[in-house]
Amino acid sequence: MPVVPDLPGDLVPRNSDHERWLKNHVSRLCQLDHDRFPGSQPVSFAVKDLARLEARDFWVCEKSDGIRVLLLIDRHNTYRQLNGLYFPHHENPAKPLLDTLVDGELVIDVDPVTKQETLKYLAFDCIVVDNQNVMSRPLDKRYGRLNAWFYKPYSQMMVDHPYMAEHQPFSVAVKQISFSYHVRAVFDGIPLLQHGNDGLIYTCVSTPYTPGTDNNILKWKPPSENSIDFKLVLRFPPLRNDPNKPDFHAKPLFLLHAWCGDERGQSKYEQYDDMYVDDEEWERLKQSGEQIDDRIVEVHWDSEISRWRMMRFRSDKPNGNHISVVENIIQSIADGVEKEALLKRSDAIRNAWKARQGQPASASQQPQSQIPPSSRPMPGPAPPVTKARSMTVPPLELRYGPIAVSMWSKVAGPQVFAGMKR
Repeated sequence: MPVVPDLPGDLVPRNSDHERWLKNHVSRLCQLDHDRFPGSQPVSFAVKDLARLEARDFWVCEKSDGIRVLLLIDRHNTYRQLNGLYFPHHENPAKPLLDTLVDGELVIDVDPVTKQETLKYLAFDCIVVDNQNVMSRPLDKRYGRLNAWFYKPYSQMMVDHPYMAEHQPFSVAVKQISFSYHVRAVFDGIPLLQHGNDGLIYTCVSTPYTPGTDNNILKWKPPSENSIDFKLVLRFPPLRNDPNKPDFHAKPLFLLHAWCGDERGQSKYEQYDDMYVDDEEWERLKQSGEQIDDRIVEVHWDSEISRWRMMRFRSDKPNGNHISVVENIIQSIADGVEKEALLKRSDAIRNAWKARQGQPASASQQPQSQIPPSSRPMPGPAPPVTKARSMTVPPLELRYGPIAVSMWSKVAGPQVFAGMKR
């Protein structure tokens, strides 16, 4: 399992004047009327989206397995105070680039020979550059601004002053993006990556940057690899000789709770399903010495046993996926698209793209390594949808029905028992 990096820098104190100023500053830069996370969020890829790839122009890139990070550059510090980062201005390198908000992923690159780990920030979009809000512009314009104003001066500075690399908390690069019909080349490049991969991301070229859920950004994974983040809640059975006390020696039920939003300042969760853990996995969890109960856990659907299986704990997330996201992901599992179907559709996607540009169609695919030029998508007819491979669909209802609130949750019983923290 790829390692998720820890965020560098010193955490800005929560609810401090500094944090409130930063949130207000970001809201002003993004021209938003709230101080919530302004980043866009993708939706899961489904069979119907194959037709969308033919009807409109999309770009595609690999989805890195790391931590989503918005990088704020200004006179003040970001939400985590970082030292050593400097971005020169695109017109005058002697001056700093200010009031810039870049979207990207923080990953860990592992050298295949030396096994040395390097922290890297992969930028893939920009929201504000040099105090200019570019959210309303299409992706191709934003990507061009990201390269020309943000990355090119920085990369030139690293060439002219290589000693500065020693003081950087992480290296910086811009993620390579390809035309949607060059997906085979993207797949071929994934084994060469030095960081983990979590599928593909398709982004519509002609649409603006949209905070929150954006239906024009599609997250593709093989149906069997789609995952959901739940809150894990343990429920131990009662002792045989004393039903009023929990049997902490027994293996508990591993219940999965879906986040239903905040209510009066408190996160609201509802039980959704349960997770299967075999005896060997349970022993490893106990021996790890980690807290297990009341943590965010990432799970995937195992179609062979029709149960949820654990992938990893998500200590980087304060909450699990919202119930609406959970149901969307489950739908994508049931209505997902395999890699072979995606590759098979590439020629039709290419021909539709060329037809919109008035160019002759071609069935051949050539690897795309350069930045895609701007394009002008126009609506086109939706082709017939190919039915995906059938697979076991996870049930949407509770497997065991409602369960009573237990006195044996994290808030009751000993804090540590048999070496296991609660």
